[in-house]
Amino acid sequence: MKTIKTMKTMKTIKLLALLVVTSIAFTSCSKDDNGPENEEELITNVTYTLTNGNNVVTLAFEDLDGEGGKAGTYSISGPLKANTTYTGVIKLENKTEKPAEDITLEVKKENDEHEFFYTSSISGITIKKTDVDRNNNPLGIKSTLTTAAAGSGSITIILKHKPKKPNSGKASEAGGSTDVEVAFKNVTIK
Repeated sequence: MKTIKTMKTMKTIKLLALLVVTSIAFTSCSKDDNGPENEEELITNVTYTLTNGNNVVTLAFEDLDGEGGKAGTYSISGPLKANTTYTGVIKLENKTEKPAEDITLEVKKENDEHEFFYTSSISGITIKKTDVDRNNNPLGIKSTLTTAAAGSGSITIILKHKPKKPNSGKASEAGGSTDVEVAFKNVTIK
């Protein structure tokens, strides 16, 4: 009888030891799975360059002291032409660094964790993303912008970090966090 009781006690001790070791192993895996947190980059400049042959229109935003300081400045180099398709390329920079850091390279590198979203209040304007991430989902560093009749309004550009992919194409439904959001008002089409 005593031998059976001793064997049950030994089995219980082995089982408890196994649970402790398993618990430590899961804790270790959890830390490895999360990895180090990605440090948030400072984006001081957003430049959206639209090209149709020799016609180049640049939408530029600059905020050298970052969020919470002085308000950023917006500039638009000129009007867009009506009924025209432009090739669009967006560039993000941190100009507090010398030389300026090209944040777009990091977005390209981590393309499955980022996506640009474009909206416009201008009637008839269409903006389509023309590049994709490593999983074949839209990315939006490259785009086409097609105008319709003359008019004016705004173009808003949002970069989401870790959005749900694939998504509906609307930033408000994509989840994730917003890395940058700029709204260019007074965009004119002639």
